[in-house]
Amino acid sequence: MKIKTEQLARTLKADAHPIYWLSGDEPLLLQEAVDQVRRYHRDAGFADREIHTVERNFNWERFRQSTGNLSLFAERKIIELRLQQPKLEDEGKLALADFLETDNSDLVILISSPKLESSVMQTKWFKSIESRSVVVQIWPIDRENLPRWLESRMLQANIHPEPDALQILIDRIEGNLLAAVQEIEKFKLLAGPDTTIKLDAQTVMQVVADNSRYNAYQLVDAALMGDLARTQKILDGLQAEDVYPLVILGAVTRELRTLQPMVEKRENGQPLTAIMQTARIFFNRKQTVRAAISRLSSALIWELLEQARLVDQACKGMSPANPWDELSMLLIRLSGSRVSTATGHLVVSN
Repeated sequence: MKIKTEQLARTLKADAHPIYWLSGDEPLLLQEAVDQVRRYHRDAGFADREIHTVERNFNWERFRQSTGNLSLFAERKIIELRLQQPKLEDEGKLALADFLETDNSDLVILISSPKLESSVMQTKWFKSIESRSVVVQIWPIDRENLPRWLESRMLQANIHPEPDALQILIDRIEGNLLAAVQEIEKFKLLAGPDTTIKLDAQTVMQVVADNSRYNAYQLVDAALMGDLARTQKILDGLQAEDVYPLVILGAVTRELRTLQPMVEKRENGQPLTAIMQTARIFFNRKQTVRAAISRLSSALIWELLEQARLVDQACKGMSPANPWDELSMLLIRLSGSRVSTATGHLVVSN
C-alpha cells in the first residue's frame, strides 16, 4: 500500500509487512524515514542487519542467498537495499517477487531509492509489489511549508526564532535541509546545553553561511509561479555551482512541451480541474501547474520554445550570445514579465 510520510509510524505499529520501499530526492527526509523503519524493527527484535548497495549489474544471487539461507535458530534480520537508480533490472524484479512468495516473517526488506517515476509505479510488476508492501513517497519541503517545518525543528531544539531571523535562515538554507539541521545544531553548541535560545536576525546573519541549494526543477517552478526575484536568485545559484546551462534549458523546454496541450485545452473551454486530472499532476505540483495553465497562452509557449532554440545555440557555441543571459531572458518571459532592450539596456517590466 502507498502511504504518506506522516502515516509511517502508525502503519509500522498497525501491521507487519515484508517490504518497505521509501523513495525521494531529499536526502535528510529519506534518511530519517529509513531510520524510523529500522529503529522500529530493531526494537521489535530484528537484531541483525545486512546492507546491499544496488548498482548496475548488481549480483542478485547474493540477495537470494541472504533471503533463502536462514536456519531454524537464525536471528530476525533487516536486509537493506540502497538503490542508486529508481528502476530495477529484470533480475531484481524477479528476486523481490520470489521473496514475497516465501512469506518469511523473520525477514524485512527495506528499500531506499531516488524518487519513483509515475511510469515505474504504473507497471504491473510494481503494483504487485505495492499491494503486499508499504511504499512511501517522500517529497521535498516546498517553500510554502518550509517556515513551519523549520520553526518546528527549532522549537524542538529549544530555539525560539524571531520572524526576521526565521526568514533569513530560510533564505540561506532553502533546498538544503541537511544544512538547516546542521545550523540548528550549531546554535545549540554556541548556546550551551539546556539553554533556551532567543534567536534574532543579527545572530543569524553572523553565524549562518548561505547554504541554499537549488535544482533546475525548482527554477522552473519559480518561473511558472511568476516569482521573478526567486527565479533569478535560483538561476544565479545554479550558475555559481557551474551547472551546465543545457541541463537547465532541458528542464524548461520539457515543462513547456508538457504545458502546451494543457493550455490549449483551457483555451478551448475545458475546466482546469479536468485538465489537471487527465494530466495526472502530482499533488505537490498542482498549485504551480494550475497557476501556469491559467496565466500562459499557447502562442506564448510556442514563442518561448522558439526562444529556447536560440538559447540552445548559445549553449553550443553556435551563437555569440551569453547562454546565461539568454536563459535569464527566457525565464523572465516565462515568469510573466516583459523584456526590452530597445535602449541598449535590459529593462524588465510586468
